[in-house]
Amino acid sequence: MRINPRSFKHSFLGLILISGLFLAFTNPGDRFFEIAKNLDIYATVFKELNTYYVDEVDPKKSIETSIEALLKSFDPYTVYYPESEIDEFLQMTTGKYQGIGIILSDINQSHRISFIEENSPAHKAGLGIGDQIISINGTKLGETPETDPSVLMKGSAGSFVNIDVMQVGKTAPQTFSIKRETVQIKNVVNASIIRPGVGYILLEDFNASAAKEVKTALLELKKQGMQKLILDLRNNPGGLLTQAIDICNLFIPKGAKIVETRGKVEEWNKSYQALNQAVDTETPIIVLINNRSASAAEIVAGVLQDYDRAVIMGQKSFGKGLVQVTRDLPYRTKMKITTAKYYIPSGRCIQALDYKHKNADGSAKAFQDSSAKIFYTQNGRKVVDGGGIVPDQLTDKKPLSGFSQALLTKDMLFLFASDYRGSRINIAPAENFAVDADIMAKFTTWLGKSNFNYEAPVETQVKKILESTREQAEYAELSELLQKQAAQWKTNLERELKLHAQEITPLLEQEMIMHYYLQKGLNTWSTRKDPSILAAVDLLGKPAKFASILSRKEKP
Repeated sequence: MRINPRSFKHSFLGLILISGLFLAFTNPGDRFFEIAKNLDIYATVFKELNTYYVDEVDPKKSIETSIEALLKSFDPYTVYYPESEIDEFLQMTTGKYQGIGIILSDINQSHRISFIEENSPAHKAGLGIGDQIISINGTKLGETPETDPSVLMKGSAGSFVNIDVMQVGKTAPQTFSIKRETVQIKNVVNASIIRPGVGYILLEDFNASAAKEVKTALLELKKQGMQKLILDLRNNPGGLLTQAIDICNLFIPKGAKIVETRGKVEEWNKSYQALNQAVDTETPIIVLINNRSASAAEIVAGVLQDYDRAVIMGQKSFGKGLVQVTRDLPYRTKMKITTAKYYIPSGRCIQALDYKHKNADGSAKAFQDSSAKIFYTQNGRKVVDGGGIVPDQLTDKKPLSGFSQALLTKDMLFLFASDYRGSRINIAPAENFAVDADIMAKFTTWLGKSNFNYEAPVETQVKKILESTREQAEYAELSELLQKQAAQWKTNLERELKLHAQEITPLLEQEMIMHYYLQKGLNTWSTRKDPSILAAVDLLGKPAKFASILSRKEKP
């Protein structure tokens, strides 16, 4: 939105007059005096800049920058949405947007499709993961860095977008004219029977249709003979509080307390109960979480843990115990404000970071484990606050090696899978596909010809030793000795691949399956090979052990 400079000056004069009214009608000792005084200072500073600064001042950009800096001083969840980002905000809350159903990522200095919604307009047009978008409606990407490709891609349903695409395996770009549609982002991306009697629901988000999707999936799985359930909340960043409450209500009785919010505005404090009859209060449940399960995902996991309704398995969750509300602002802008903390039935708040008392560098302090308070579940099991949901059954998650992290950071697995799809139309079905010796050999050759650079830790250390002894008498002898052993310490990609094959193989399998079979194929792979899912299936197959975890009383 373009702002008329003259109107802008009048707006600031109005702000100054309003500030003046504050000054006239408030007691200097009142905190409102400080608010009015500083608003007056701010308005005056901007007026002076607008009048005298050497270059033309962009009021929209400057004000948005100052608002963002202000909100950043509070917490990461208090956010301003200018008019240009309202569609993005609505997409997050409703799960709907108007476009063609793809996500673009900046990979290898090009804009590539990194995700494509099955049966979306883009998918039906023949586009796939790895395809490079060159231009959108005549705007060549890369020539105007400030242009956001995702914004160019979106438009009203029924309109067409013209894109030039270099598809994998092709030697020349093609032009596609694709009709935009309203795309619904799914919350439940997998709901299936993965073993006899064992149902699995993968919930990736908490937008406005999350509870409805989970209920539908739950009822359908019960029809298919589900007797045990795995609810996967790993990597789920959360979303709407109402959806978390409604999902909890599916598994706990009507009238049970679910969550309580407490903040500065007392009349906004509220206790939420289960308002409806539960769909299922008996089926054994395992909830999978990890360190990227946050907010609404933590509410669901924590509530089911507090009522001993499910065994929580995985790694400690993120620890976001804060609640935000959205406030409408002038000119079709909005602000999301942290207004409260939430407390689950045991009485604990799982917020991990203290944004009120920050470190000297401005970063939030983590609550110390020593300050964690002990609470108890309905059956008397110990649980603690102040740092996320601690699983009942911890599963180890070994950190990736530096080599594997480098492959992921530089998108080498993605690029290889794209090249592979460009040269081979088919691979084995997702349920049977495996990266074998032949594919790994091809990847090794491809990686050696790529621009991938990596230095193994041992080589880094040897170089540091040589550098630290450069001025010493022993340097020449040490250098000569180490150079003779160079084959042992210098980085060799083939050796690194063999050394880390156990962790690289499943990463490459996932990437290749995603390229060929999209999310549906990846779901099939995960339920067959994912260690956390396999561990959950194993525990559900041991009813006595499962029951003992939930009945273990520790309350004095």
